[in-house]
Amino acid sequence: MSVEVGSEITVDVEKAVAGGRMLARHEGRVALVWGAIPGERVRARIDRVTPGVLYAEVAEVLSSSPDRRPASADWRCGGSVFAHVAYERQRELKGEIVRDALERIGRVPLPAPPPVAGSPEQGYRMRARLHVRDGRLGFYREGTHELCDASSTGQLASATGEWIGEVEEIIARERLTGLAAIEMAENVRGDERACHLELQGGTDARAFRPLAAAGPLAGLSAARGDRGEIELLEGCPGVADVLHVRADDPASTLRLRRDVRAFFQANRFLLEPLARHVVSLLPPGPVVDLYAGVGLFGLAAAAAGIGPITLVEGDPVSAADLAANAEPFLDRVRVERRSVEGFLAAGPQSVGRVPPRGSPVRAAAPPTFIVDPPRTGMSKQALAGIVSAAPPRLLYVSCDVATLARDTRTLLDAGYTLDGLTGFDLFPNTAHVESVAVFRR
Repeated sequence: MSVEVGSEITVDVEKAVAGGRMLARHEGRVALVWGAIPGERVRARIDRVTPGVLYAEVAEVLSSSPDRRPASADWRCGGSVFAHVAYERQRELKGEIVRDALERIGRVPLPAPPPVAGSPEQGYRMRARLHVRDGRLGFYREGTHELCDASSTGQLASATGEWIGEVEEIIARERLTGLAAIEMAENVRGDERACHLELQGGTDARAFRPLAAAGPLAGLSAARGDRGEIELLEGCPGVADVLHVRADDPASTLRLRRDVRAFFQANRFLLEPLARHVVSLLPPGPVVDLYAGVGLFGLAAAAAGIGPITLVEGDPVSAADLAANAEPFLDRVRVERRSVEGFLAAGPQSVGRVPPRGSPVRAAAPPTFIVDPPRTGMSKQALAGIVSAAPPRLLYVSCDVATLARDTRTLLDAGYTLDGLTGFDLFPNTAHVESVAVFRR
């Protein structure tokens, strides 16, 4: 029977897979279905056909899972593809997605899915990119460039939704044009917010100064195009948090300031638990933190009394924040403002040395490595550099299960063993899951 776009099929849903669709089979072909739950029988409408895979969306649930719940009006908005699944089952599905990716891509059988730490489902998000069209701010619907209401997803705090409304009112009142997107960052408590405006070419940034009046704003900056010069319009375009790294030690506090454009973990409720978990996995002694960002993991370790620590970050915005955040710990940390590949290519002399306000000191023990690469995973050069450096312990913080599985296979082939794996649900109701893997050799 020929299957075409728009036709409908009846399938039994087997399991969740990376990306948010659920796997089923139809006449020997794989069908990946939006809006289903494993164990359900559904009628699904085909939206795309490839030689080996059918892509579809649920048209009718014929046999419902007990874990099904009413979804938001627009489940594709902002990546809310799991919103129809009861939250505890979401966490189970994300553990199964990690396990499936490790087995399929990394050829690493796991005896059980890893545990996934949960988060409150509402108001968790403290970083967001808001697209702008016709004076309205919002997310893109899954797989499209159609704007949808970011507040309806529940990901943002209620005060953030009110701020979005104020921005839209100012845009309309001032008749502002040429704004493409807004990068927004808040601190954990939600009492600081900073924004960076992405303007279309030829737009006068100064015309957007009135946006600073929208709610309490720590800072406002703007740039025209991807590589335009940054123009500061108001205050300081960043926010700050104080983290308590060890719950039983009030002295182990860490202050982190970050520019609105710097990468940072987005879940306000799991930020501290994630940092504590990574620090708990570090043995005493030297640490090398690759892709250090503004210093969340490496400086948390320093605040907990671990060291010496070398932090490596190549992005100029994050590296500037990292250098400033490291100031209180200069007796046991050093910051390398260069790429991970360049740092590792320099060889063993780069590893395990810290200049504590004096001449460098070589650490006696081999360092533990922390890596927190982008969604694309580690480059071949970075992975080869780590294998060459041969740290006895490696903590891999991953935001993409497919690249984690790929890199896991490379590390196992190089003589490492997978010694632990834990998930963190940084984005409830989405298909995203953060993983922390421990490798040992």
